[in-house]
Order: sequence, then C-alpha cells, then structure tokens
Amino acid sequence: MRLLLKHICFFCFVLFISTEVLAQVSSKTQNSNTTFTVRGSVIESDTKKPITNVNIEVNGGSYTTTDFSGNFRIEVKKGDELTVKHKDFETVYYIIESNERITIEVKPSADELQYSKNKYSRTNPILFKSLIDSAETNLKKDAKKSIQFIEKALGTSNSAQENSEAYEVLGDIYVFWKQYDLAVSNYRISLQNKDANVVKLKLASAYKFNKNYQESLQTYNRINKKELSNWQLVQLYEGLGDVHLLTMSYEASINAFKEGLKVAQKHAISSKITDLNSKIAQVYNASGENKKAEGFFNESLKLANNQNKKRAVEEKIKVADFQNNINNYSSEIELRKEAIKYIKDIQRDSIIDNKSDLTLQKQNYKIGSAFALKKDYVNAIPYLKKSIEEADDREDIIVQKDATRKLSEVYRDAGEFDKALVAYQSYVDLVDKLYTIKEQEISQAARFSKDIVAKQNRILSLESDRALSESKYELNIEQAKRQKLIIYSLIGGLFLLLVAAFLMFKYIKQQRLANNLLALKSLRSQMNPHFIFNALNSVNSFIASNDERTANKYLTDFSLLMRAVLENSEEDFIQLEKEIELLKLYTKLEHFRFQDKFDYNILIDETINVSEFVIPPMLLQPYIENAVWHGLRYKKTKGFLEISMAQTNAEEIKITITDNGIGREKSKALKTENQQKQTSKGMGNIKKRVAILNAMYKDKVDVYVDDFQDAEDTGTKVIVTLKKD
Repeated sequence: MRLLLKHICFFCFVLFISTEVLAQVSSKTQNSNTTFTVRGSVIESDTKKPITNVNIEVNGGSYTTTDFSGNFRIEVKKGDELTVKHKDFETVYYIIESNERITIEVKPSADELQYSKNKYSRTNPILFKSLIDSAETNLKKDAKKSIQFIEKALGTSNSAQENSEAYEVLGDIYVFWKQYDLAVSNYRISLQNKDANVVKLKLASAYKFNKNYQESLQTYNRINKKELSNWQLVQLYEGLGDVHLLTMSYEASINAFKEGLKVAQKHAISSKITDLNSKIAQVYNASGENKKAEGFFNESLKLANNQNKKRAVEEKIKVADFQNNINNYSSEIELRKEAIKYIKDIQRDSIIDNKSDLTLQKQNYKIGSAFALKKDYVNAIPYLKKSIEEADDREDIIVQKDATRKLSEVYRDAGEFDKALVAYQSYVDLVDKLYTIKEQEISQAARFSKDIVAKQNRILSLESDRALSESKYELNIEQAKRQKLIIYSLIGGLFLLLVAAFLMFKYIKQQRLANNLLALKSLRSQMNPHFIFNALNSVNSFIASNDERTANKYLTDFSLLMRAVLENSEEDFIQLEKEIELLKLYTKLEHFRFQDKFDYNILIDETINVSEFVIPPMLLQPYIENAVWHGLRYKKTKGFLEISMAQTNAEEIKITITDNGIGREKSKALKTENQQKQTSKGMGNIKKRVAILNAMYKDKVDVYVDDFQDAEDTGTKVIVTLKKD
C-alpha cells in the first residue's frame, strides 16, 4: 500500500516537474534573445535636471528620444553603441554592456543653462530613479528585496509618469518569478497612470502566460500598430502567433508569425528572423505538416549558426526534438552531438541552470534515448551512464532519475535483467529522494507566494493611503478656498467690469469703423456724374450729326470706363495699375470730345513697381475732370494736360496733375451759382474720402492743390502723395 502511495505521489510530482520545466524553458527562450530593452536618462551634470527631446540612436538602427523627465528606453544588444545627440551639448557615445539603467550626465551650453533657469522645475527625480535601478538589479536575484525597492520608489514618486514606471517594473518582477496574475494587475495599474505601447505588449504577454488567451488577443489587437517601432511590431505579431498556437489556431498562428517575419526581414532584425522561422516550423510540426516544418527548421538552423553559440545550440536542440518527433533518430543524434560541443564551450564562459535544455546531462540522456529507440543498446548505455554521472555531479535529480529509468529499460530490452533490476532500484531510490525535495520546494514555493502576495497587498494599501492623504489635502485646500471666496469674488467683479469696459470700447470702435465704411460707400456713390451726362450728350450730338461710327466708337470706350468704375465701386483701395488704366481711358474720352481744346500726356516712371501700390478708386478722376471742364475748356488757345507719376523713395510715389487752363479763380467767376454749389460738393466729397481713409489706414494718402504758373492763365497743379502698404 505504501509503495502504491509512493507511485501515486511520484506521478503527481512528475506532472508538477514537467509543468515547471516547460515554464522554465519558455522563460529561458525569452531570455535567450540577444536583443533587450535598456532604460536610461539624460541629465545635466551640474543641476541634475532632466533634458528633454535628446536624440538616442543605436548603431543597429533603433531610434528614440527622451521624454519630459529625461527618460528613454530603446531596444539594444550587448556591445551596441548609443549615440546621444542634442543641440545644446556635445555628442556622447556609450557602449552597452548590460541591461542595467544608464544615466548619462552632460554639460549643457550657456544658452541652455540660462533657459533652464526659467523652465518649469519638478521635484528632483534622482532618488526615485536610483530606487528603480536597485529594483531592476535585484529582479532576478531576490524578488522580495526588489519589491521592497519598488515600495520605496512609490513612496518618493511625484508624478503619474513615475508611478507608471514603478508599476511596470513591479510587473516585470512578477513575470520573472512566474506570478503572472500579479504581473497582469500591476501592468494594468501602470497603464492607468500613463498609456504606453511597451506596457501594453507586456500586459498582453502576461495574459498569455496566465492563460487568459482571449484577453491577451484583445490587448494585442487594440494596440495601434502605426505607433509601434519596428521591433515592437515584430513583438506584437510574435505574441499573437504564440497565443494562437496555444489555442491550437494553427492557421492564424502561422499568419501572425509570417507578418512578423516580413517586418523583421524588411528591417534586418536578424535575431527575430531566426526566432520566427523556428516558430513557424513549430506550428507546422504541431499541425502535422512535417515537410513544411522541416523546411523552416532548416532555415532557422542556418540562420542561428550565423549568430552566437548559445542561439545556435538552442536551435539545434529544437530541430533535434523535431527529428525525434518524426522518428528520424539518426539526424537527431547528430544534432545533439553537435550541440554538446557548443554546450561545453558555453559552460566555460557562463553558468547554465539545470532547468535549461543547454546541459550536457539532458542532451546525453536524449542521445541515449534515441539510440534506444533505434534498438542500438550498445551505444545507448554509455550515453545514459554519462548522463547519470553528469546529473549526479550537477545535482540534477530529475534528469538523473529519468536517465536511470531509461537505463533500466534498455538493460531489460537488451536481456541484462540483473543490471536492469539494479538500475530500477536506483531509480526507486531517486524517486524517494525527489519526493522529499519536491515536498520542500512546494513548501518554499507556498511561503514565497504568501510573502509576495503580502508585499503586493502592502503596496496596494500604500496606494490607498496615498489616495486618502490626497483627499485630506484636497479638503484643506477647499476650506482655504472658502476663506478666500469673498476676495476672489471682488477681484472677479472688478475683472468683469474691466472686461465689460473693454468690450464696450471695442464695440464703439467697431461701430465707428462701420460708420466710416458706410460713409465711404455713400461718398463713392455720390461721385460727380457730370462726365456721364456730358458723355451721353456727346453721343447724342454725334448721332444727330449722322456720325454713327464716331458715336459707336465713343460709346464703346465709354462702356469700358463705366464697367471699370462699377467693378471698383465697392473697394476702399485698388491696385495702382487698375487706376492707371481707368485714367488713360477717361482722359482719352475727354480728349476725344475736346480735341480742339487741349492735348495731353501721361508720364509714368518705369522704375515704379505699380503692383506694390494701391490707391482709392476714382481718386484722381475728379481732378482731371476739373482740369478739363473748368480750366482747359475755357482757354482761348489750345491747352495742355499732363499726368505724371514718380517714385520719391522706396515707400512713396508722387502723382502730379497739371493743366495750363484759366485757373481756379477765373473758372469760379465764370460759373453760375448752381454750378459753384455742385463743384464745391464734388471737391468736398473727395476731401471727406481722403480724411476717412487716412483715419482708417494711418495717413496713406495726401493731396495738395495750387496754381500751376504765374501767367494770365495760371492753370492748376494737383499733387497726390501715395504711401505703400
């Protein structure tokens, strides 16, 4: 009965051990990636203040920048060179030696030092960073100590950014120690403090390890792929493929791995190219498509041989397992023998845990098992014995037990029953020994889990206490606000009065502007229409004298003038070029009617860039009309009208209108009382327009009128000065 109980217990332990070994293999597979995330910060050497927007680049191609706290994280490999660039300090080069946090101190320029004095300053983050560094340093050595550092870091945290980083590292600790449910909780708290894609990827992975497969898929699918780096995008597809494989959705798994492989190949991420080829092969193997699996395994094996020895031997072991699965024992044996050579070299440089596949005892045991399956007992026995010896030396009882059991079976199948019995007795003794050890491990694991949960509960209680303290603080602030309410109300009332006064002033100003615009429109509409009526009378006289051709030509030019006047009637200013065209057309019409009374000339300085100046429309026409109708028309001899434009300086041009007519005084004496009123009204409109425009546009136009010459016919000179915008 006691023996039966032992065998039942042994079966339970074997099941537990198998689960543990699988978990460790998965963990080791993750840790075997040559690429890892390194955190760092860039600070000023004197003030220890963080520097934002620093360019961080790896010689392999990865790129990132520091955030407002001076922190950064980037995917690197051991031996990579970081290039740290910023406009305010000399470029720094840093060689990656491990995954510990990097602190880069730089001396900024004098300009940056002056700027930093005026920059918003937060609490010194150095203590918080040092505690996080300590937690990461102890992550793989002492879980309790690492969690204690996180607890202290949360006590010194001064922002949501720091809270997020602390809970992220706490999640990393729980993942390493296989407390996946706690890892999920802390990654979620980290995301509540700050949304970060790198934490979302970790949360999805933790869901996967905790067997929350649907939650893992949902988390992966909700991540915005456009925001991810190339490395992170490969991680996302790889994670999706892993989850689909675990749920036996083989087609979806292969599709996800292949998408990740495309990204890895496009951006030459060599380590991931190897991993994804290997994983695609594993999916094909699991789905029974051995030919396709073999092709991808051959590719991954070839790629792994071009990487470091550890990665190469890992892939050889995976391919050997595949060969065992398809009963190709000869190829399996050769691959494992090659792996043993690599393992011997690796053991010289590093310590390999017994839970890893990279141990001599495991590979010798599997070689012996392969020979046994081939019924080659002569070769199987030495390898199994060697495995037992190595396992005994390295205190690997699990492999020692399995190899002893297999040796007993080989002796039995070879017909050496005495040796088989001795080996079997050794196997039973090892089972008893393993039973005792596993009891101790189960007890230790229970205590460890209890301590971990207690520390997690303490951290959550600290978070609750902090929330309560913040509530009390907010209550005190509220009481202080009430005491100051009356003062603030008075200040607010005064402010409202000032705002009301400002708005009223603005309204009055707008009304004044609207009135000016209305006045301008009214004045433009009152432009002296005499030239229109006179032009129509001329057409009538041409028709009366049966001179239809002349009447038609005159009427055509007149219609062009009217169209130009109407098009510009709503504008305060038009291009000088348009006004010149209008003047030429108007003067041409007046000369057409009074050819016997005057000649004219229009002179425009070629150096003037007419497109750079604007002028109120129809500003010059009334002065030309006055020159013709009230000066030149009454002259006894033929007169002359000249219009000239010259640029006096870069910002100003001068327009001069001169005629040698009878002059203003004689013209006034000849007019009837009604004509005097109309002329006065026309000139008055021009003065009003100029005054309003100058008020609105700051003295843009100036008009000066005087006699032209000292003679019997004094004539008139009008000078219009126009300033550039």
